[in-house]
Amino acid sequence: MGISFGSINTGLPKDIVKQIVAAEKIPLQKMEARKEKIKNKKKLVQELIDMMKNVKTNLNNNASARSLRELKVDTNSDLVDVAFDKNKVNPGNYRFEVVRLAQKSSAVSSGFSSKDDTYTGVGFIQYFMPNGDSREIYIDENNATLQGIANLINKDADNGLNATVIDDGSGSETPWRLLLSLNGTGDNERAEFPYFYFVDGEEDFYIDEERPAQDAIVKIDGFEVEVPGNKVDELIPGVTLDLKKAQPGEEFSINIADDGEAVSAKITDFVDIVNEVLKFINEQNRLDENSDTASTLGGDLLLQNLESRIRSVVFKDIKTNSGFKRIGDLGIVFNRSGLLEVDQQKFDSVVAKSYSLVSEILVGTTLADGTYSKGFIGNFSDVVDGALRYPNGILTTRSKGIQSNIDQIDRRIEQRQRVIDQKERTLKDKFARLESTISRIKGQGAGIAALGAGAGAGPQIPQLG
Repeated sequence: MGISFGSINTGLPKDIVKQIVAAEKIPLQKMEARKEKIKNKKKLVQELIDMMKNVKTNLNNNASARSLRELKVDTNSDLVDVAFDKNKVNPGNYRFEVVRLAQKSSAVSSGFSSKDDTYTGVGFIQYFMPNGDSREIYIDENNATLQGIANLINKDADNGLNATVIDDGSGSETPWRLLLSLNGTGDNERAEFPYFYFVDGEEDFYIDEERPAQDAIVKIDGFEVEVPGNKVDELIPGVTLDLKKAQPGEEFSINIADDGEAVSAKITDFVDIVNEVLKFINEQNRLDENSDTASTLGGDLLLQNLESRIRSVVFKDIKTNSGFKRIGDLGIVFNRSGLLEVDQQKFDSVVAKSYSLVSEILVGTTLADGTYSKGFIGNFSDVVDGALRYPNGILTTRSKGIQSNIDQIDRRIEQRQRVIDQKERTLKDKFARLESTISRIKGQGAGIAALGAGAGAGPQIPQLG
């Protein structure tokens, strides 16, 4: 009778090595699951770091009295536009009048029936630049139309002249004219257009009207001033005036004042950004029976530490020239939800009463005794720096610690995987040898069985007796 060893030679399951390796990998799976939770915690710390960086950016943008301050202008925008550099201008009120606008040297030609088809003839245009240099532009027959002449003039950037073909709107049979002008305005940019010289043209070509360059004339606080252009940046320090329309005899004010609403908007933006941090802390600390603190920051000392520092700086006394103050004196306080809010009416009232006090509380000031007192923004910056500072800020240290745990788990996983891989190779080798051994045994058993069968078919031994 033959020897039976099951479905394979050993009689063991075909995936026995795979089953053993799978069992060995169960601790790896647990480590991976733990690592994922720690990675989620690191992601939350990074989210908090990014929020604090946003706070830092906002603080940096408003760290000085100049950068925090905002100004507004009230004037007659029909006559003048006002732009200013808030870091250079001082608030003030100025009486202003636009007596005359500056203009550039210009000339307009006689009229033509067509800008593209009427033949002007060949010749040249002569004019004198403000420095007295004579210029001539020659017109050949290939460019002998109004539009051709304009294109030829504008093609040469060195001739100091611009040309435009215009429709004078007269409705006449010859409405098309060539308008020539220099770039610069003011008395010192005055040019002359003596004449056009053209021959064989279909219609007469000559200068019909000429306007000389001239300075603008304005009055500021009753004093008349001539300026070379309609953009004026020298009358009021830090202010650029764009003269739009002359209105002799009509005096108006240019009033530059502190813009409390804009400063309030800046503070509101800052409060909103800080509240994002506080909301994050509140949400992480909102724990119940289903909370998994292994993958969140719920109850983490990091959050308690950071929230405590924020609250401390909000309630910190700030020395000003008006005595000790807090930002609560500006209407910035904690509400019942633990978030900051701005009492807009109170803040606006303090700004309107004394912007300098607002500035001292927020950005600090040099006191009467010569010492410098840091304001709320500076104190809050210290809190942010203490959280983000490399390498020992509380957020930076926490992030590095979490990453160290992740790296440690990765090393353990890598070591464990190497052991499993080696064990898998050893098992496969052992089972291969076992298969080979069992195969030889089965072969020997088959041989024995064959010998037994041959003996049974040999000659019969007769029975005696």
